[in-house]
Amino acid sequence: MRSAPHRLAVFGALMLSAACIATTGCSRIHGRPGPGPEVIRPDEVLDFPTLYKENCAACHGANGKNGAAISLANPVYLAIAGEQTIQQTVAKGVPGGLMPAFAKSSGGSLTDRQVSIIAQGLLQQWGTPDLLAGANPPPYAATLSPNADHGQQAYTAACARCHGADGQGTTGDPKTGTGKLGSIVNPSYLALISNQDLRSITIAGRPDEGMPDWRSVTTQPLTDQQITDIVAWLASKRIAEPGQPYHSYQP
Repeated sequence: MRSAPHRLAVFGALMLSAACIATTGCSRIHGRPGPGPEVIRPDEVLDFPTLYKENCAACHGANGKNGAAISLANPVYLAIAGEQTIQQTVAKGVPGGLMPAFAKSSGGSLTDRQVSIIAQGLLQQWGTPDLLAGANPPPYAATLSPNADHGQQAYTAACARCHGADGQGTTGDPKTGTGKLGSIVNPSYLALISNQDLRSITIAGRPDEGMPDWRSVTTQPLTDQQITDIVAWLASKRIAEPGQPYHSYQP
């Protein structure tokens, strides 16, 4: 039989262990971390700023502009596209373009709810309700038959003064270096941009770069047919293999 002092020592050790468990949490006994900030699962992120930053900002810019892709902080573009089109584009991407699909149903990582939050958030953040009321804007997507020859004529009248007679760009002011615009018929550029993006930019402009929308490029707004034809003329400058094609391997 063990002595009373020994039993008291064992009892004290047990009490100390119980106190430690109560203080640090029983999860530490099994090697798991104790109480701390809850980590939110990716599919539970439901605030627009976080979703935009993690999924859109890299291409469209931190503030919806000055990115490699089309500006989203453009109320004219948002009004032309509309919530349904924006949501579908976020969900399914742009076929034949660089915009990937983000919805899980299309191979992406976002839930349908997250896709809706992004679409609605873009309109709430940068849209202007009723901006184009009474303006009779061209439709977002082309519906008319294109004519590239007529497009060249429309381009000359509406676009050449900024982009050059043949689309090769302008040198700007040789003294200040300002006003220089790059080529919009460069094969690499045309390989990276879809016809829909060309149409969207022609309609909505690029306010972050000083490009006006379809209403202000000439004394009269561009018509739907003129916009369709201009895009057709630009698209006709594409080549099948932009850049340096690979040669067949010869052993």
